Amino acid sequence: MADVLPSPATGSIIDGVHYYAVRAFYEDTDLSGIVYHANYLRWFERARSDLLDCIGVDQRAAMEAGEGVYSVADLSIRYKAPAKLADAVTLETRVKRIGKASCELNQRAMRGDTLLAEMDVRVGFVSPDGRPRRQPDAWLAAFETVTPTLQTES
Repeated sequence: MADVLPSPATGSIIDGVHYYAVRAFYEDTDLSGIVYHANYLRWFERARSDLLDCIGVDQRAAMEAGEGVYSVADLSIRYKAPAKLADAVTLETRVKRIGKASCELNQRAMRGDTLLAEMDVRVGFVSPDGRPRRQPDAWLAAFETVTPTLQTES
């Protein structure tokens, strides 16, 4: 068997929840070995980006075509317990609501059964000049494949 280089990590969608695994590396921690609070935002962003990849939403192609991209409009994060150096952390992403120009998601960082942090985030689809715009119909349809019972707003 030939040697094969590893591929970048990817998540999985199970019962409408996207799961993405990370490990807390030294660079993620402060001097005490605790994951620095801002790194949860980076992890959550990776998980959201991977969710989009998993459902076939290509933000890069949309950006290069001049259509637009998602941009964080607001978020609220709650820290519950610290992640530490070498911890395996699973990021869970659930779609809460899909609007014509925005998406609301809930994300949780878990170490086993322990909730480390939870974030609610709203992203808006914006044109290259930063103005809100309706997201592509194909993207709306892609989200329905993740959560078939989800109602989109009119």
